[in-house]
Amino acid sequence: MRVSLPRKDLFDIPDGVLYLDGNSLGPLPRAVPARMAEAVGAEWGGRLIRGWNDAGWMAQPGRVGDTVARLIGAAPGSVTMGDTLSVKVYQTVAAALAMRPGRRVVLSDTGNFPTDLYMAEGLMETMDEGHTLRVVPPEDVAGAIDDTVAAVMLTEVDYRTGRRHDMAAITAAAHEAGAVTIWDLAHSAGAIPVDLAGSGCEFAVGCTYKYLNGGPGAPAFVYVRPDLIESVRPALAGWMGHAAPFAFERGYRPAPSIERMRVGTPPVLQMTALEAALTVWDGIDMADIRAASLALSERFIAEVEARCPALTLASPREGAGRGSQVSFAFEHGYAAMQALIDRGVIGDFRAPDLMRFAFTPLYLDEGDVIRSVDVLAEVLDGRLWDDPAYLSVKGVT
Repeated sequence: MRVSLPRKDLFDIPDGVLYLDGNSLGPLPRAVPARMAEAVGAEWGGRLIRGWNDAGWMAQPGRVGDTVARLIGAAPGSVTMGDTLSVKVYQTVAAALAMRPGRRVVLSDTGNFPTDLYMAEGLMETMDEGHTLRVVPPEDVAGAIDDTVAAVMLTEVDYRTGRRHDMAAITAAAHEAGAVTIWDLAHSAGAIPVDLAGSGCEFAVGCTYKYLNGGPGAPAFVYVRPDLIESVRPALAGWMGHAAPFAFERGYRPAPSIERMRVGTPPVLQMTALEAALTVWDGIDMADIRAASLALSERFIAEVEARCPALTLASPREGAGRGSQVSFAFEHGYAAMQALIDRGVIGDFRAPDLMRFAFTPLYLDEGDVIRSVDVLAEVLDGRLWDDPAYLSVKGVT
């Protein structure tokens, strides 16, 4: 049964706070603390090592992976959980290069999240086989795909501006040129409808602590197209990816399933929090999330442009061209965001001048949007950001 939005009663958000930062860290779902207490006390404390079997810990990566798969348009059995997003990027780039041994270019764009580029460069340096990373402006990606490109590695939704790539079109262009595609869904999963199966892409990765509300450090996910699962050989051949981990064989035999993309022991407590958090998606249709998100973000843009002329829209104006966030540029953006946060409106900042706001219909409504702009206008009109307390840049922005 489909449910209506928002579902504020399912989240523990402090009184007086308008939370517009779900694109960085999702808020706490109310189901999580009790489930964590049970996992720590009854399962870890009471069952001890027996929890691996009795509490289903070993099966968590696949079980939770299937839940995430529904939200990203993937088939059951094609997603598994564990490790960090950086590790999953490394695995998928390595697998993609192995699939195209005669090619030496990984293509990405200037809107990609830096860690994806760092991991690709580090892998290629380690391989020392003449591979290069080619980075072009987002609008030039399709035209840059040629027969030298082994893999196209992109983040679907730009973390800074919310600009959105056309996954289906770029994947089709890559396949026409014989290249493999890797999509980072860090700002897509739980924010916009995704159709991995329909796109035909080979790989996708993503984190779960943003729109999926899994908590700080929540495990990442990796998707492999089902027809490739039995042929992909992971570069990180950890024991949890072995066909028989507890046979303790000397040689590595990859599991004949998505399990081969597992590496080390699963983070049980983090994954338990995520599994409980994902219950907020029960009965939710991603099309409904998208429609509500667009309505909220478009109202926000209209209100800000009418009332805060010092800010300049940095996100695509057309809803189809962006994810679930809106960014505005402001010369004093960092200080202004600190002033906003101090007044209970939480967004975040990305250098050099972007103020980011995420619109998550699970716990935001139109009234929240209007109230957030009321505070933003107050901060700007009164130059409340021009305070030494807001000018000192913290370690996390």
